[in-house]
Amino acid sequence: MDDILMRFVENLNDRVTGPMKFRLLLQPAMAAFFAIRAGLNDARTGKPPYFWSLLTDPAHRTDMLKDGWKDVGKVFLIALALDVVYQIMVLKFVYPGEAIYVAFVLAILPYLILRGLVTRIARKK
Repeated sequence: MDDILMRFVENLNDRVTGPMKFRLLLQPAMAAFFAIRAGLNDARTGKPPYFWSLLTDPAHRTDMLKDGWKDVGKVFLIALALDVVYQIMVLKFVYPGEAIYVAFVLAILPYLILRGLVTRIARKK
């Protein structure tokens, strides 16, 4: 188990300095674009901040997840595909867990954080 964890950490560190490192900026920026657009729309329509209501409102959770996936799903799939290409180029092997983790961090995490934040900021103005 320690070997897997060490390989995982080393491979993540190598992505920062290796080829295709521009995607580490581009993909969160794309997710941020969709999050800002959706957050402003949420503020206009009076919806609660996304991530908080996703956690606290089980009645609307499914609809909210579908709405969020509609925005960030393509960015996630592109991030996943690009990480698989990176792994094939550099590691000569595909580690699916690493690819999913990287895609989540690059696409979904920025979206979750920014959408609710933008909604809160837009309402205060």
